[in-house]
Amino acid sequence: MKTNHTKFVIMGILTTNCRSGYQIKQFIDQSLNHFWKLSYGQIYPTLKQIVEEGLATVQYASQEDKPDKKEYFLTEKGKEAFYAWLEKPLEEIPVEKNNVLLKIFFSRHQSKAKTIEHLSYYKEKLQERYVTYESIEWMISSGLSELPDAQYWLFTLDYGKRVTKAAMEWCEATANKLKE
Repeated sequence: MKTNHTKFVIMGILTTNCRSGYQIKQFIDQSLNHFWKLSYGQIYPTLKQIVEEGLATVQYASQEDKPDKKEYFLTEKGKEAFYAWLEKPLEEIPVEKNNVLLKIFFSRHQSKAKTIEHLSYYKEKLQERYVTYESIEWMISSGLSELPDAQYWLFTLDYGKRVTKAAMEWCEATANKLKE
């Protein structure tokens, strides 16, 4: 049976005191989005599902001049399910879909100059991503380091920085081989 990772992503975010669908989406956009994509279209049905399964409860908080806000809280059953998922062995190593690698794989059908152009563009985008990671690292280290999750956020960020740096080096090495 395939694991519904979206459910566990949402449950994990609820442990960070993000309570509303909007807060969950903001959290994803500012952190998980770099390695796990979720849309609003996935968040609300998943919240409904975890409530229906008894993994979370929903409470309504009044807001001035706005409709009541739904806030979600993990139940004991939800916490147990989330912790059990964390303990569960990895099912598989993820396979990355990368259209740059796909284009390089078939690049004998285009000019070397075009392939080098693709590599250059990719490296430029990777450099922008790396700068973003550095700013996130600074934000966590300087303002959020006291949070119990901060160390683990930095571990995943370190992974992203290392992979991005390796990909930039690969772009450069590959372009240099094509120029020979």
